[in-house]
Amino acid sequence: MKYIILLTSIIFVVIQGQAQDVKKIQTAFENSYTFENDNNIENSIRVLKDVYLDDSYEINLRLGWLYYQKGDFYESQKYYTKAITILPYSEEAKFGLILPKAATAKWDDVIDIYKQILIISPNNTTANYRLGLIFYNKKMFSDAYVLFEKVVNLYPFDFDGLLMYAWSSLQIGKSKEARILFNKVLMNTPNNASALEGLALLK
Repeated sequence: MKYIILLTSIIFVVIQGQAQDVKKIQTAFENSYTFENDNNIENSIRVLKDVYLDDSYEINLRLGWLYYQKGDFYESQKYYTKAITILPYSEEAKFGLILPKAATAKWDDVIDIYKQILIISPNNTTANYRLGLIFYNKKMFSDAYVLFEKVVNLYPFDFDGLLMYAWSSLQIGKSKEARILFNKVLMNTPNNASALEGLALLK
């Protein structure tokens, strides 16, 4: 009986301690948001570092964002990478990691991260579209076409997807398809300069 009472007491103390830790972390997050809204990034980071837990996905994710906001892209990458290590299937952490990678022009890494996202979620329109833009700007028009085609299949009347699908079609010689797509863009956004430019090239 004494053993049961002692064990129950220990469990109660542990639960109480965990509840206090959770409250402490919640307060730190609340203060962090307040400091960020006041453009005080240093203190926004500090209050989270005061309660830092190596295995906390949420703290690492937020520190990744805050260090990106600060312009410390090395630290930002470190914390986003840590968040991904904790939860490998997290798309939000991967999208977060892309920010400092892009800011430091590590485009091969950015491409690789988008591909990782698409392995997990093949129909992620954001990843398909942004990777398509990168390929288009690299003049990898056939690769861009495939990605924009998927975006438009998922969102048939999306302006951004339609426009880039049209330009990719034009670049790979699918003139008839490009004309149809540019005209759909004009249905979505009348007198759009880019769509009109594309149609002018098809005359």
